[in-house]
Amino acid sequence: MSDLSTSIREVRMGHMAARAERAPDGIVRVRSNEQLAPYPRSIVDAIAQWAEKTPDALMVADRNSAFGDWRRLSYAQVMAAIGPLGQALLDTGLSQDRPLIILSGNEIEHLLLGLAAIWVGIPYAPISPAYSLISTDFGKLRHIAGLLTPGMIYASDGEKFGPAIDAVFDRTVSLVVKTNPPSHRASRLFEDLAATPVTDAVAQAHDAITPDTIAKVLFTSGSTGMPKGVITTNRMMACNQEMIRTALAFLKDEPPVLLDWMPWNHVAGSSHNTGIAFYNGGSFYIDDGQPTPAKIGNTLRNLHDVQPTIYLTVPKGYEFLVAAFDEDHEVRRKFFSRMKLMQYAGASLSQHVFDGMDRAARAELGQRVMIITGYGSTETAPFAFTTTWPVQEAGHIGLPAAGMEIKLVPNGDKMELRLKGPNVTPGYWRDAEKTRDAFDEEGFYKIGDAVRLAEENDLSRGFVFDGRVSEDFKLSTGTWVNFASVRKMVIGACAPLIRDVVLTGADLNHLGALIFPDFEACARHAGLPAGTDLAQIADHAAVKDKFATELAALASRATGSSNHIARAHVMIAPPDIDKGEVTDKGSINQRAVLAARRDLVEALYAEPAPAGILDLPRKG
Repeated sequence: MSDLSTSIREVRMGHMAARAERAPDGIVRVRSNEQLAPYPRSIVDAIAQWAEKTPDALMVADRNSAFGDWRRLSYAQVMAAIGPLGQALLDTGLSQDRPLIILSGNEIEHLLLGLAAIWVGIPYAPISPAYSLISTDFGKLRHIAGLLTPGMIYASDGEKFGPAIDAVFDRTVSLVVKTNPPSHRASRLFEDLAATPVTDAVAQAHDAITPDTIAKVLFTSGSTGMPKGVITTNRMMACNQEMIRTALAFLKDEPPVLLDWMPWNHVAGSSHNTGIAFYNGGSFYIDDGQPTPAKIGNTLRNLHDVQPTIYLTVPKGYEFLVAAFDEDHEVRRKFFSRMKLMQYAGASLSQHVFDGMDRAARAELGQRVMIITGYGSTETAPFAFTTTWPVQEAGHIGLPAAGMEIKLVPNGDKMELRLKGPNVTPGYWRDAEKTRDAFDEEGFYKIGDAVRLAEENDLSRGFVFDGRVSEDFKLSTGTWVNFASVRKMVIGACAPLIRDVVLTGADLNHLGALIFPDFEACARHAGLPAGTDLAQIADHAAVKDKFATELAALASRATGSSNHIARAHVMIAPPDIDKGEVTDKGSINQRAVLAARRDLVEALYAEPAPAGILDLPRKG
């Protein structure tokens, strides 16, 4: 466990407080006590202000190639690029009804096109590259294209994205590429758009945008069905950054520096993280690494060049850093040299990773660095809750952001969370039914989650995530299963060999688990070389024994059928994006897995247990 007596590096945080009112019907209303300071009409207006104030300050940088030098653009250079690109978008006839769609990932060209679109009031939609490059049927991309009716497609590499473009988009839709224009389809190069002569139309279009103008559409997988387009307005993006700055007060003291890999088709990367840099006059380095064995080396190389002041990643990213710090003390030194705050999102941070980051900070600095987390969704832009104090409990989401109001509605033995504020979406793109279903009669967004107080009767300690309202289920005995708590226990018991788990048992007589292993971690545990067949990894005696031992120990600690995993199966096949088993965020879609792997679910309840099923000690 971390040594919590060790001092924390000083960082100026905002004050967060809230007040609650309980109605006779059990509904609790909680409002932030913090006033939301004025904010600009749009995030691009904030960028323009910094271009006037600090024109030569570095705004964005990326790698020119896999091992090339950094390409760097100042605030003034970004503003100079926005006008010609905005003119090109207007000349092509793009509008609020014919938006820009971006298929490729994070790079300077992507950023400039997106900002230019916002500048002239044209929505844009960054799409998960996996829908073009990993999917084999392009089903999700086809659905998105039909919903958006785009006026222009941008893809960094025309050949790489060519098969998806040819399969999905009509040839009348304008295509722009950075490199490798396709030989069989008309296209333009990005550099040609960037040379477009600017007319008064750009200034007129910019003057016409309002806080309610749609800035972009972000597609979220949700738990079922095809992706839905979350409308993101100028107001949502701008006010959300002011909410963040209210909580993370140190952002006002000096321009932040970020090194970030999170994909821009997801709200955390494209709105939250880039916004922290740009809203506060900071520098954003696009990390070409990822928290995977193949790409973590790029992140470590980039950390030798860039010393962030705030770091935001998923728990797996911190897990890789802990391992690297033990081997490379120089990268550890540089990582912590200017670090004021670390934040994680997307999943719970395992205790051994939390302890490892604390240990590394104390070894380098003689003190800890604050780690926090927050809570929100694409529909909340995403920042809605945060702690302004160190996180000690997984799932602790803190208090609502300045300017927000929440409503807690009794739902069984839980309190369902609903939210209202200027950062909440007005709805879903061209989907009146989903929009109507997403809000209650008072206009509160129904996020589908439950929360509870971290400490009973003490609102000042904030809230803890208490699972998805729809994910809890009953066993055949009528016993309720708290999905979130059981999932957390299984992952904690099997870390670091586990990626995620799908629980079974609705209307059945015991709990089962379909375990998706972390194949890289399992291979390391078994001493297997890189590239070993996945089935061989999952079937290795050392891996099977480890899962059996840890799950048996977990079963021995169970207090009853509601938290006792009786049988488990370690999956060989990874989740399939075409079957909807994995979202573009990388999380597991529980319902889709249960539907697609019905035979494996049935095997968990067959008598006797089939070969390959872990039959664990039973309670009672």
